[in-house]
Amino acid sequence: MEEEARKLLEEGIVKKLISPGKGELSTFPNGTKVVFHYRTSLCDGTVLDDSRTMGGRSKPMELILGKKFKLAAWERVVITMRQGEVAEFNCENKHTSLYPLVSQSLRNISAGKDPLEGQRHCCGIAQIHSHHSLGHNDLDNLQANPQPLLFTIDLLEVLAPGSFQLDVWAMTDEEKLKLVPQIHEEGNTLFKQGKITEATEKYYNGIACLKNLQMKEHPGDEVWVKLDHMITPLLLNFCQCKLLQGQYYEVIEHCSALVFKYEDNLKAYYKRAKAHAAVWNEVEARVDFNKVLELDPSLGPSVAKELKAMEDRIRNKEKEEKGRYKGLFNYTEPPATATTG
Repeated sequence: MEEEARKLLEEGIVKKLISPGKGELSTFPNGTKVVFHYRTSLCDGTVLDDSRTMGGRSKPMELILGKKFKLAAWERVVITMRQGEVAEFNCENKHTSLYPLVSQSLRNISAGKDPLEGQRHCCGIAQIHSHHSLGHNDLDNLQANPQPLLFTIDLLEVLAPGSFQLDVWAMTDEEKLKLVPQIHEEGNTLFKQGKITEATEKYYNGIACLKNLQMKEHPGDEVWVKLDHMITPLLLNFCQCKLLQGQYYEVIEHCSALVFKYEDNLKAYYKRAKAHAAVWNEVEARVDFNKVLELDPSLGPSVAKELKAMEDRIRNKEKEEKGRYKGLFNYTEPPATATTG
């Protein structure tokens, strides 16, 4: 252990053991999966990220060793740890310059966004030396003023190569492309079983997989368009799940993006119409329902049913509001109580 600490020190990393782990130290061959919680702090104690609270939930980091993760320091320090060990690593600037980009991706993931959002068409080094905002003030400050960082690592699991199923992000492009139909089918099965949350996650993973491939192509090129056609049904299924979960504005956003690209996408108009109706956007809902009828007149009975349901909800809402206001304006002051001297 002392020899390992000395090597780290020579590399500009100071290790402080907080809680020892159990068992023997793994050899950590390439392909090993490590699962750990992390907390990233400035040297003054300011916490930048904490996997136990990021995005309002506790989700540990999963890393496949040997996959050239952008923050090489994490791979370097975890191989000095035993499973169950907790340690703090003070890393010099040379190990932390890319942390702002890594943090941005991790924050995007925790918020359910594309992990590469804000990083398209720009390599990491170019972004570090530009005035490009990462969308977070603390990360922008860190990007402009590189400094040492403290990483507190709690190593939860060490899994040998071949003992686990690869996550999508760790797959090759060919593996991702082959996996998407399977993910799509699994999502459909879960949806039919009424497991909407699980189905949503499947569809999201399929979309993220294809988006990752699509970002490597030039927009409008044949391969890009082919991938976009694969994304569309997954995104429509994702929107159906979001409708059932009451995430109406998200449905409106995604469906608007679809009809902007594909003006004849009937399902996108229909789902957006239902979402507009749910948030009291009566005018927008009617426009979309009319577009649905224009594209497929045979859906007249279904559209009529949706319009009647919307009109009934609006009438009930107006009735409730009238009753509420009537109660306010018809308020009469109670008679004064007689008192005796």
